[in-house]
Amino acid sequence: MIPRIPLCCLPTPCHPLPRLSEDLGLDIWIKRDDLTGFAGGGNKGRKLEYLMADILDSSATHVVTCGSRQSNFVRQLGAACAVHNIRCSAAVMSLPFDKGLGRPQGSPPREGGNVILDELFGVDLHEFSDGDWLDLYAEADKIADNLRSKGEVVKVVPIGGSSPLGAYSFTQAAVEVGEGWDHVVTPTSSGSTHAGLAWAFHGSRTKVVGIACDPEEDLLDDLKRLTDGIDAIAGFKKGLGRLDFNLRRDWVGAGYNISSEEGAAAASMAAGREGLILDPVYSAKAFAGLLGMARSGELSGKVLFWHTGGLPTLFARP
Repeated sequence: MIPRIPLCCLPTPCHPLPRLSEDLGLDIWIKRDDLTGFAGGGNKGRKLEYLMADILDSSATHVVTCGSRQSNFVRQLGAACAVHNIRCSAAVMSLPFDKGLGRPQGSPPREGGNVILDELFGVDLHEFSDGDWLDLYAEADKIADNLRSKGEVVKVVPIGGSSPLGAYSFTQAAVEVGEGWDHVVTPTSSGSTHAGLAWAFHGSRTKVVGIACDPEEDLLDDLKRLTDGIDAIAGFKKGLGRLDFNLRRDWVGAGYNISSEEGAAAASMAAGREGLILDPVYSAKAFAGLLGMARSGELSGKVLFWHTGGLPTLFARP
C-alpha cells in the first residue's frame, strides 16, 4: 500500500454533457476534478495526497517548489503544508518559458487569483524576472540550499508535483471512471495527469489524448520518465514508450500561460451550453482540442473530458 493522506473529496463527480453531445454527435462526459474540494479544487490535490505523505515521512520542516506566479500547484501545496504545520516557499516567474522557443507574445495572468490564496496559506513567494524554466529550477535549488544552511530540513517538490508519485495518483483516479470509454481527453503540461491516465488505460480500449498546454519539445520524454517511475512504484512493468502517448500540440496557442482565441471560444461554448467554467491556461485549451477533434472526426463513441480545475486563474489579471 502506497502511503496516502486524504485531502480531497473523492471520487469526484462524472456526468454527461447532453447538449454538447447533441451538438457534436458524440456521447461526451466530464470528470470533475475541478471539484476535488481541497484549497480551491483541482487535480493537484490528488497528487498531494501521496506527496504530502512522502513529505511527512521525510520529517521536513520546509518545502520548496517552483512554478508560474499563478501556479495552481503552489496554491494547493501551500495549503497542504499549512495544515501540517510545515513552511512552504516557491520560486516563481510570471511567464517562465523555453529560451529555445522564445518568450511567447501576450500578457500572462499575474495579480489576484492564486496569489491571493497563496497569501492566505502563508506561502513565501520568491519572484524572479521571466526566463528559462531551467533558471527557475535553479532558483528553487538556491532557496532550498539557503534554508538548509539555516538548519531547516528541506524537501524539494518538482514543478506541478510531477514526480512518479504524483503521476501514480492518476492511476488511482482512473479506477474511479473504469474502462468504458473510447477516448479520454486531458490537458498536458508538466505531464503527471496524462502519464498516470495513459499508464492506467494502456492495453485497454480507451485511448488517452493529451492536449499540450505549452510548447515544450521534451514533453514526450517527461511522460516516458513518469510512466517508468509508475512501473517502479506499482511493482510491475508496462514499459510505455514515446509512441504510446497521444500528445497533441495543435491548441497550445502563443505558449504556456497565455490564453488562446480557440481556448476562449471553447470556454464560452462550455459555459453557454453546459454551465461549465474552464480556466484559460489548461482546461480551455484542452476543451478546444476536444471540440476540434470531434469536428474533424478524430473522436468517436463515448468520450470523457478530464477537467483539471484552475478556477482561481479566471480572477487573475495581467
